[in-house]
Amino acid sequence: MSLNKSTNTLNFRGRVLSIERPVVMGILNVTPDSFFAGSRMKNVEELMRKAEKMVQEGADILDIGAQSTRPGAEKLSPETELQRLIEPLKLIRKEIPNCIISVDTYHASIAREAVECGADMINDVSGGTMDARMFETVATSRVPYVLMHIKGEPSTMHHNPIYEDIVSEVVTYFSEKIHQLRSLGVNDIILDLGFGFGKTVAHNLQLMNGIDRLKIFGLPVMVGISRKKTIQHILGVTTDEALNGTTVLNTIALMNGAQILRVHDVAAAVEVVKMISALNENQPPG
Repeated sequence: MSLNKSTNTLNFRGRVLSIERPVVMGILNVTPDSFFAGSRMKNVEELMRKAEKMVQEGADILDIGAQSTRPGAEKLSPETELQRLIEPLKLIRKEIPNCIISVDTYHASIAREAVECGADMINDVSGGTMDARMFETVATSRVPYVLMHIKGEPSTMHHNPIYEDIVSEVVTYFSEKIHQLRSLGVNDIILDLGFGFGKTVAHNLQLMNGIDRLKIFGLPVMVGISRKKTIQHILGVTTDEALNGTTVLNTIALMNGAQILRVHDVAAAVEVVKMISALNENQPPG
């Protein structure tokens, strides 16, 4: 594993996004069963209103997903997932042409179709483990790829996950996956530690404290901790009450070196970015 120069930009098919200042990704769930009820969209019109609001609030990227990955969620066929996804994707591409669109899927066929319909990035919760064609598809599509760590798969990931040293094991996982992607010619890779995906509360907190260990790769780190069970468990709150805890952990994530926040609540995350950026710009001399 070699130390790489840090990447400060992402290339979205010719459009370059600077990430020297952290960026915010807004979550758009085209699902009836997302773990957070406030993110569920009943129809395309409601989704569009949400997308427009997120962009107005300062979202740099919109992440559209049609397959819930919460424990016990119904596993859709690729055909059903694609059917749910494509109309909203095309509409957002048409109505908000300047926004960067990410598609949350672990199916290579959907990733390929989504890029053809205007998606700028692929966000794969499986890290290429649930579809052997994903890495090659991303390489040929030439779009940025979110490489996430997961232990097991969504239906089994909470069945007593065990690690000897979770941070070291995640670093090793990324090292191997990055090598595979680089060998195929994938240039723009974003690392996601996969909070909640095959991890206990303690594992999630250890990863939060270990974000700076990923600097060795010189790649941007994305954190998706928004309203998750770790926050609910620690604070004794519901999903609906977990915004304050989310804001605290997002702040810590940026202070530890994360550059992208994936969130349900864009306005709050944008405020976190502004505060951290102001602190970074006003370091004391010496």
